[in-house]
Amino acid sequence: MQSAPVITTDEKSQDTLAKKKLKDIAKNWQIIVGATIIATFVIVALFAPLFAPMDPLEISVQRRLQPPSPYHLLGTDALGRDMLSRIIFGTRISLVVGVASTFFGAVVGVAFGVISGYYGGRTDSFIMRFVDVLLAFPGMLLALAIVAILGASTQNTIIAVSIFAVPIFARIVRGSVLAVKKLEYIDAIRAMGATDARIILRHILPNIMSPIIVQATLYVASAIVIAASLSFLGMGTQPPTPEWGTMLSDGREFLRHSPHLTLYPGIMILLVVLGFNLIGDGLRDALEPKK
Repeated sequence: MQSAPVITTDEKSQDTLAKKKLKDIAKNWQIIVGATIIATFVIVALFAPLFAPMDPLEISVQRRLQPPSPYHLLGTDALGRDMLSRIIFGTRISLVVGVASTFFGAVVGVAFGVISGYYGGRTDSFIMRFVDVLLAFPGMLLALAIVAILGASTQNTIIAVSIFAVPIFARIVRGSVLAVKKLEYIDAIRAMGATDARIILRHILPNIMSPIIVQATLYVASAIVIAASLSFLGMGTQPPTPEWGTMLSDGREFLRHSPHLTLYPGIMILLVVLGFNLIGDGLRDALEPKK
């Protein structure tokens, strides 16, 4: 007969710790509130054609600059387009830019941070000097410069915001790798003949995921604000595509007599950024190593 697998004390303690972390996450009010807000935006973005009462690109000079009414719940813009429909479809652009730029920036930044922290020496110096050059530029200025070179579009906005994310993730990951690789079990695994790739993928990365997840959640909020700022300046998503930053820019000329043109897109940016920040702060508290 084949004997049952033996579960070690370490495996039991790790399983207990993981369950405790999940309970902490499930009980954290910040994560619950933030996840509810973000889930609402995701549902609206996925089913935008069902929620939008009108075509967001439909122009009607007769109904331009109408205030909120039963027929147009959030009013109309300077071209007579329904504001509610444009805000609903704009949710897609903001979430896609925020999540995509964070994902690509995190992938490259984590790779740089792991290589730099694990191998050290000249490799570390070269990568960190490159990171320092990127960090020397203010985030918005760097994004503007990249978009100015590549051209204004949604795709180039994602590239610009992704590049700004690289040094942030690289520095966080490098510090975490430097701390983990000094632990005794890493030396033991290396002495047993494990390759660098196996050590990094199986033993280092799983132990540094907490700060990466927290930073990624917080950076999505920053990415959405940067993307909206670029669109506001005319360097991001181009009209007539509905995007919250572009809607803010279009409405500033009519701020006195039609404040709804800037009020509602601004509230949407505020809510989605608040949602991601609440999730990030909650995860930081729940995944804190001291707990």
